[in-house]
This record gives sequence, C-alpha cells and structure tokens, in this order.
Amino acid sequence: MARAIEAAATPKTRSRKDGAAVPLDDLDRKLLNLMQGSFPLEARPYATVASLAGITEAEVLARVQRLLSERIIRQVTPIYDTRALGYGSMLVAAKVDPDHPWRAAQIINAHPGVSHNYLRNHEFNMWFTIAVERDSRLGLDGTLDVLAELTGAESIRQLPTLKLFKIRMDLEMEGDTKALASAGEERPPAPLEAIDYDERDVAVIRATQGDMPVVAEPYAPAAAELGIDVDSLLEQMAGMRERGLLRRVAAILYHRRAGFSANGMGVWQVPPERIEELGPRMASFRGISHCYQRPTYADWPYSVFTMAHGRSKEECDAVLDAIAADSGIEGRATLYSSTEFKKVRLIYFTDDFRSWEENYA
Repeated sequence: MARAIEAAATPKTRSRKDGAAVPLDDLDRKLLNLMQGSFPLEARPYATVASLAGITEAEVLARVQRLLSERIIRQVTPIYDTRALGYGSMLVAAKVDPDHPWRAAQIINAHPGVSHNYLRNHEFNMWFTIAVERDSRLGLDGTLDVLAELTGAESIRQLPTLKLFKIRMDLEMEGDTKALASAGEERPPAPLEAIDYDERDVAVIRATQGDMPVVAEPYAPAAAELGIDVDSLLEQMAGMRERGLLRRVAAILYHRRAGFSANGMGVWQVPPERIEELGPRMASFRGISHCYQRPTYADWPYSVFTMAHGRSKEECDAVLDAIAADSGIEGRATLYSSTEFKKVRLIYFTDDFRSWEENYA
C-alpha cells in the first residue's frame, strides 16, 4: 500500500504550451459558442451548427477537429445528470499538507467519482467534487473517511448542494467583460431528486458517454452498437432530456486554452431568508457557470457559492463585483484556483467504482 501511495504521489509535469491561450478568429469564437449551447439531437447535428454559423458542414467538421487537436475543445459529449441517476455527490473542501499537495491530489484523483479537483488559496486548500453509485457499500461518508486516512488530511468539510440554482459551463467566447458581468434570465432552483430510469436508458448512457466522433453522423456509431437505428436513439435521448437524465450534448472546452485563464469561487454570506430571492439572481449572470446553496459552519458563514470564469482575475472580480452591487451582499470571499489537478466527465455504470471499493472498503 505504501509503495502504491508513494508512486501515486509523483506529480505530473505540465508544459506551458499546453496551458497557454491559443489565438482564435471570430468564426472560431462563434462556433465555440454554438457548440457549447446549440449542439442538437439530430442525425446530422453539424449541418445544423453550420447553418447557424453561416458556413458549410465540411467547414464545421474541419474546424471542430482542429479545435480538438489544438486542445481548445476537450470533448464533444452528452452531459448526463449525476444526481438524477441516483449517484450521491457533493463538493468537498480538504485541509491537506500545503507543501506536498500533489501527493493528496493523486490519491483523491484515483477515485473514479472525482471529476474536479483544484488547489485553492485558502486554509482548506484542496477542493474536489466526488460522486458514488447509489448502491455504494461505503457511501459518501465512508468514502471520505477512507480518503482522509489515505491522504492524511487534517480536516475534511462536506459541502453538499442544498439548492441548485445553476450548473451550465458555457464560456462566453464573443462577449466582453460587460457581457460577462450582466444579469440574464432568472430561473427557479433545479430539482435534486433521483429519477426513475430503465435498462434502455443505461444502455444508451454506456454507448454514448465519452468522446463523440467528429463525423457528419456522430450518433450513428452508438446506434449501431445498440443495434437500433439513429432515429430510435435520438428519440430515446430526447426522452431522457425531457425527464432530466440528459442535460444536453455539448462541446466542453479547455478553459485556459480558450483564453479563460482565471476562475474564482465567490462565496457569499446571504441571510437565510434571502437565499430563495438572491440565488436565482446571482446565477443569472453570464460569467457564472455554477451557483448553489451549501451548508454553513461556525467558521464558514458562506451559504451561496458562485463560480466565476474570466480571461483574467480582474474579469472574474468584475463579475463578482457586479453581483455584489446588484444584490447588496457585502460578506464575500473569493477563492482562486492555482492548480487544476483533475477535470473530467464522470463515466457512469462501469466496474471502476466497485473495484475501488473492493480495494479500500
């Protein structure tokens, strides 16, 4: 065990080239906006994107492939809802050895349910999201106990979602700071309950999750794997979207490569009686990708979390300052990430969760 942990503690090297922003032209930015928000459930979705962009389908396919090769687009993929599928999940803040955070990060990252993990400028310096299957032997509490022991974390704070006001990571590629710092449409909190699903839904998720091919008919390989035609697959996926199992199909970007070098987690001391009012308002700002109500503690008075993204720290600050001016809430802290340890889409219904628990339960 000690040897495995020691090996896992070896940090991965990162090149400046892979993290630096890449020059994009106006058509690239327009296409990236469309791919993040308007990728349709159609047999030839790139043809529809091409029509909206005013270019040919072949040009869209070529550009998307180039943006993938240049690591601007991370992947084009269906985005399924973890909570709707019955997975237990939460945000976790951990206090790990500040001199050797990579050791703890590698151990935490090895859990298949950890999708995001960042080093942030706070006493609780490691922030990660984790999910476990609904039939997990350990559950979230037991899993976090194991991770605390393996990493030697001094303290772990659980920050589950109490209300979900927004979860949609669209980087505004064409707008300026003013656009990012502007409020938009307010929406009510999203449901957090699990939704009933059947074996057909599971089969579709297994066949479609992960990277979709950049071809004229990207849904066709999954349909062939399932032994059905493309129209039947799209009908099933449309029904899953209506029920809340599928959030959308979209391009996921590498933030820094796309020019968004900063992300700041703005946390707010919102009075309990105003959370229902201000949560949707804060979530509506274009520069905010995630907005949640989370529990408070004696030494953590912040009840609403907003994740701001910008091309600089100053742009993130502008978004959060605009929220402060709009809401009148003065009690705020901003935690900036200094290192991204992990950022992936979860892969559902695999043996990886069971294998991890067999090793550690």
